[in-house]
Amino acid sequence: MAWLAAGLLFWALGWWINHLLAHRPRTTATRLAVPIIFGLTVIAIWECLVRGLGISPVLLPPPSQIAARFATSTAILWEDFVQTALKGALTGYIIGCGAAFLTAIAIDRSPFLQRGLLPVGNFVAALPIIGMAPILVMWFGFDWQSKAAVVVVMVFFPMLVNTVQGLAEADAMQRDLMRTYAAGYMTTLLKLRLPAAMPFIFNGLKIATTLALIGAIVAEFFGSPVKGMGFRISTSVGQLALDLVWAEIVVAALAGSGFYGLVALIERRITFWHPSQRSRI
Repeated sequence: MAWLAAGLLFWALGWWINHLLAHRPRTTATRLAVPIIFGLTVIAIWECLVRGLGISPVLLPPPSQIAARFATSTAILWEDFVQTALKGALTGYIIGCGAAFLTAIAIDRSPFLQRGLLPVGNFVAALPIIGMAPILVMWFGFDWQSKAAVVVVMVFFPMLVNTVQGLAEADAMQRDLMRTYAAGYMTTLLKLRLPAAMPFIFNGLKIATTLALIGAIVAEFFGSPVKGMGFRISTSVGQLALDLVWAEIVVAALAGSGFYGLVALIERRITFWHPSQRSRI
């Protein structure tokens, strides 16, 4: 009962602090403090409920046990992070988004490609990842190259659609103005259409950050060397080492959040002129 009472106390304290912060002026400190306090409150309640209700660590380990396993398994977690996030996810992300961007330029230039490639891209995007991953693993081998190929398939279409939509964002009056200046296609693309498309391009990049890590982890369930987040999760579940599974989930969440935040930060630096970014300053 003491643990359950402590959980209620943490919930009340977290709600009270966030309620006070919600009524304060929106500053950088308050924007950071609210999610941090909320997250710490959830972790504290989790710890209290697991211990108060006597839940088995096999079903749901407490955060303290996960943190202890995290601290003692940093070498394994780092090796898995490099294998999955840096080699598989990041490589596939760069190749997939780069190929989608170049394909979007070609589609924008050619109406024939627009009518032909977009339906094919839509078809590929609808393919289930659990069906494609084993095939790509057989094609590219069990190392990180096959995981990068899965990531390429996952991120290509979202990036393609957002870029094509962004290139069509410049209105007719702006394009007519560029033609009155005798600007060719490349000049119009670089000076008008690409800047106007930047919010859409970064939207595709941000969507692809989460898809890339998910794709790389899922692909490792269908074959990988003896390292990687997906490999470690699948084998640890079989060994009932749920604390290591949750430690891998924490690493994946931190990596995905950091990757998304980095892309969002680059977006703010490049598209600072856009109204959506100016309103956040």
